[in-house]
Amino acid sequence: MSIPTMIETSEPASPAPEERRPSAHRWGTAALALAVVVGLLLGYAGGLLTPRLTRPGDASAEAGFTRDMVSHHAQAVEMGLVAFDEGMDPEVRSIGGDIATAQQGEIGTMHTWLRLWGLDPAGSKPSMSWMSDGAGLVKNGLMPGMATPEEMAKLHAAEGRELDVLFLQMMIKHHLGGIHMIDGILDVSDEPDVVKTAQTMKNTQRKDLTNLQNALERLGG
Repeated sequence: MSIPTMIETSEPASPAPEERRPSAHRWGTAALALAVVVGLLLGYAGGLLTPRLTRPGDASAEAGFTRDMVSHHAQAVEMGLVAFDEGMDPEVRSIGGDIATAQQGEIGTMHTWLRLWGLDPAGSKPSMSWMSDGAGLVKNGLMPGMATPEEMAKLHAAEGRELDVLFLQMMIKHHLGGIHMIDGILDVSDEPDVVKTAQTMKNTQRKDLTNLQNALERLGG
């Protein structure tokens, strides 16, 4: 008589809870990425809603400001996303996310202006040439407040408190430079949408500066 053989069967082990579902931080990053995209689309839509009776020309201050501020904002968005995704301090992460979302929306608005004005995103004039003192404000090819490639690389490489403090310091400098540019267009432009949006940018960035400086003081930076 043969003896039945017992065959051991084993089912795959269930993944640990942390393997089965993404972390809250990953969900937060995905949500911010979506918010940035939505902000950009809303910016485009907002720029289309207001009819324009006149169109600034290629060499106008409005066109120069718009082109330069798109580039200026793009760096702020990158910095904000680094802070949100990699920062240690909750307030720093929140500030970074808010700045990235808001400035991406403004980029959408400014791109829409250029399309409606029939202008290329890149102009033939040097950066900051639309401001009377613009040439002297450009340092090593960078507009006021902008970080160097080396500074951006350092931010990307930083971790923990070092990243938090570095982001706050760099963004304060960035916003101060941006506000100087905004004041420049407010001094010379009478184009309604540009003036309205520029004033909103200034108000938002001044509020950001208060939060950035308070957070930096709290972290002892």
